Formats: sequence, C-alpha cells, structure tokens
Amino acid sequence: MGDRPRPDAHRFLAGGPRGAPRTRVRIPFRRPVRGRPGTGTGSPHRGGAHGRPRSFGGRSGAAGQGAGGSAGAAPVSRATSAAPAIPAATAAPGLPAPAAAPGSPAGTVGAAAAAPSGGARVAARPGTVLGSARFREVYRTRHAYAAGSMYQGIASTDLVVRMAEHGLFGFFGAGGLSLARIGAALDDIERRLPPGAAYGMNLLHDMADPDLERATVELFLRCGVRHVEAAAFTRVTAPLVLFRAKGAHRDAAGVPVAARQVLAKVSRPEVARQFLAPPAPELLAALVAEGALTRDEAAVAAELPVASDLCVESDSGGHTDQGVALALLPTLRRLRDRAARATGGEPVRVGAAGGIGTPEAAAACFLLGADFVLTGSVNQCSPQAGTSDAVKDLLAGLDVQDVAYAPAGDLFEIGSRVQVVRRGTMFPARANQLHDLYRRHDRLEDIDARTLSTLERTCFRRPVAEVWEDVVRHYRDTGRPQIARDAERDPRRRMALVFRWYFAASTRAALDGAKDDTANYQIHCGPAMGAFNRLVEGTALESWRRRDVDVIADLLMTGAADVLAGAGARTASRRPS
Repeated sequence: MGDRPRPDAHRFLAGGPRGAPRTRVRIPFRRPVRGRPGTGTGSPHRGGAHGRPRSFGGRSGAAGQGAGGSAGAAPVSRATSAAPAIPAATAAPGLPAPAAAPGSPAGTVGAAAAAPSGGARVAARPGTVLGSARFREVYRTRHAYAAGSMYQGIASTDLVVRMAEHGLFGFFGAGGLSLARIGAALDDIERRLPPGAAYGMNLLHDMADPDLERATVELFLRCGVRHVEAAAFTRVTAPLVLFRAKGAHRDAAGVPVAARQVLAKVSRPEVARQFLAPPAPELLAALVAEGALTRDEAAVAAELPVASDLCVESDSGGHTDQGVALALLPTLRRLRDRAARATGGEPVRVGAAGGIGTPEAAAACFLLGADFVLTGSVNQCSPQAGTSDAVKDLLAGLDVQDVAYAPAGDLFEIGSRVQVVRRGTMFPARANQLHDLYRRHDRLEDIDARTLSTLERTCFRRPVAEVWEDVVRHYRDTGRPQIARDAERDPRRRMALVFRWYFAASTRAALDGAKDDTANYQIHCGPAMGAFNRLVEGTALESWRRRDVDVIADLLMTGAADVLAGAGARTASRRPS
C-alpha cells in the first residue's frame, strides 16, 4: 500500500466530518490484515419438531442487565476481535438528544435501551437515534436498521444470530429453500438466539406455487415467528393475510393490535396501496370459513393495514424495478399518510432499501424521511453470509459499475429482471441470450444447430436431453410431476423450463463455489457493494473476512449520523450572525 493517502472512509472509522462536534476518541489507522480466516458463529442445521409454539419471533428468557447491558452479556463470536472499533454515533441536527446509557458517550443509546421487551442480553454497543424509535422498539434493535433477507439462505442463520448477539435485527433468507430446510433453520436460530432478541423470516411470493407459500406461513405460525419480510408480492394473498391477522386482538382501551409484523418490500405505488389498506373482506371471510382465523381475529384485522412496515425498494441487487429512491420514497410516504386516515392501530412505518452501501447513502434516506433502512448486497460479502468464499472474493473486488441486468429465473417467461454481478462471470450475457431465444422461437427444435451446440457447451455443459431429464426428475421429486407432464404437450413451456434450469444451476454453482464453472456464477448484487468496497479501501475492512455484519451496520449507521451532524454544523456556520 505504500504511503498512499488515506481514503475518505477513515473519517467514519476513526473521526468525524470536519467541523462536526466530536464526542469520540480517534482510532489509530490500521493497515488491513490480509488472509486472516473468518470465524463464524455457525453450527450445523438441526432438524426438530416444528409443531411446538415459540416465543415472539425470538427467545424468551431472563431479562438483561439494564441499560448498557453490562454483567451477564452473552458471549459473542471471536470474530469481534478482528473488526476495527466502531465509534459512537452523534445525534443528527433537529433530532432529540438520546438518553445515554450509564457509561455511554453523549449522543448514544445503550444496546439494552433499544430492546425494552425482555431486554436482550447482547453485546453492549451504542445505537443511533436516526429513524423511528418505535421501529427500534418493535424490532428490538439499537439502530433503525435491518439486514434484509437474501435467498437460498445467503442471509444465513449465522447472519441472523450474529446480528441478534449485537443488539441488531436480521431476516433469514428462506426464499428458494424447502420446508425442511426452513424448519431446520428455525430450530438453529431459536437454539442460538440470545434471550429476548428478535429475528425475522423471508416470505417470498411464488406465483407458480401458492401451496408452498401457504405451507411456509403455517410453518411460521407453528414456530412462533412474529416478523416476516414479504418480498416479490404483486398482490396481497390469503397466506400473507393469515400471517398478519393471526393473534390480532384489542388492547384494554379497545385499540386494534397486531401480534405479527409484516415488513413489505415494494417498488410500485399500486402494490404499496394494497399493503397500506386492510385485507380484502373476501380474503378474511374465506380464512374464517376454513377455520384458519377466528371471527374476532378477522374483525380486528379488518381495521389494520396488511403491512406494519413498508420498505421502499429502489434499484437493488436481485429482483428490481430499477426504481429511484429520490422519487419513490417521498411518493410512498405520502401514500402512507393518506392511507393512515382509513386504518386503525399504529401508523405504517416507511423505510428504504436499495443502493445503501455508504454512510452518505443511509444519511440521504433518513433525510428523505425514512423510518429505517434495510441493507442487502453489502452483507453478502461478510463471514456470516451463506455463500462460497469464491463469491465473496469476487464481491470484495467489485466497483460500482461491475453489475448488470439479466432475466429473473423464477419469472423468466414474463421478463422480470434481476441485478447481478457482471465482472468475472458470463452469466448476464448468457442469461440474456436465453431470454432472447425464448422470445424469438416457439420451441427448442426451431433453434439452429450451431446455437444449440453453443448453449450445450457453455450454459448447460451437457446435452439438452439431459437437462430435460433433470427437469422432469426435479418436479417428480418435489411432488409436482404434472408440471413436467404438461410441458411435454407444450413445446414453448418445455423450452422455458429447460432455460430456467440454467438459472438454478448457475445459482448453485456460485453458492458451492464450483471452480470449474465460474463463468456461469449467478450472483445477485447491486452497486452498493462497489460503493462499500471503495469506502473501506485501505482499512482493516478491505478484507471481507473482517466485515462482520454487525460491524457493517455500525459503520453505516454511525457514519450516517456523522454525515447529518456535519451537514448541520456546516449549515449553522454559514448563517449570518
């Protein structure tokens, strides 16, 4: 590294913006330690009976030790020692000064103060006052911040538990997993979660398999899950309403209260309106008729919005509508304000996701009025992420321009898009070629022999006939043989299923770190990853093995507080005396 100038990141890792009030001790610059192995908190998933009730989306148990969480704190992973010290946050201008926990610096909130419900015994670190205090209370987190789900368990049990151990909140990436694997993950999280801590599970809408969505919700209810992140929904479904309405009741004053929280990720106003409104009466009536809800639960749910939290998803890694936060967030906040007049209970909180990889980006979201922020791409490049080291090595080298758009495998036929890594992989080009062939041809036999041979050599790495055999076997083994049988009679549908096979195989190659198939890695990621890499260049966090998810959260949130405090100080200095 030589004597090159220190990057801008050091003002977040060590100091604050010039001119801002300083309440922290400056941390000496440390050069990155390369090649140090990460120390995860994982243990093998275990099975178990999924019929027993669990506590409120987190473990019940002894209360914590009060503000600051001193004695009796649960041990945390040894990986904590590998991370640079993160400074305490300063309050942003215009926000009330937080109550400091005993022994905490001014302008910070103790970890236990952010978890009043049961008092999680977690590592004592300060929190910021940015965003919604109610969000921090409901989700038992010291920042108005959540680590979002990443499908196929990339947002792993290790990630969820690590966040909880440090007084933070994360969603497990249940999308794309079997019920058995989701159940094993729930067992693993419940066994390792600190007492009183909270966590959430992803509920991914699947238009092709509504029965799986219902079975997943029923598993969540049996296991006592209280928080879900609803993703890829284009409409409110009966299983989602069942989750939200189950346990709904009135408090002593007769106010409707939801027992479960739904954080809905949206990027379109017409979808947001559905989540901001109460469930459709016909959905509630059908759930009552089948015995899934009581009449009292349905009556209370009819006064509550479907979502407790709305997460405005701008152009992000994975599925994306390529929305712009500057336009979306203010628009959906106004929708929320109008809809609040027609519903009871708590107002819906509106947060932001997509493109958040630096403190400045998080600060911009809060300046636009976000109640919380949710991150994704940056957490994929951490020791706790459930993907291969090969993928993490690739992600740690990305810049902001190293991503592209490709067709979404699960919505291949309708042309939905995902944002993926393009550097070091041919997946975007090959996936777009497959979708172009699908649009131009009615069946595989119409594709010229030369093109088909190229696909077999580069994408499939086997004859098309073998790919189709794998497809038939997959649907037979998952209890859906009729899908393959129907496709046998529909050549265009058969072609789509063969092409969709490539998307599943390319995801598996990346997750497994297949060394002989790197050209086909499918890695969902947005430009936030490159922005974060630039932020931490030349620091201890340049190595992904030092980027524990809680360290990322603290860096972004305390840095955001500094950005806003610095902006306030500069504004004040320019005012005429």
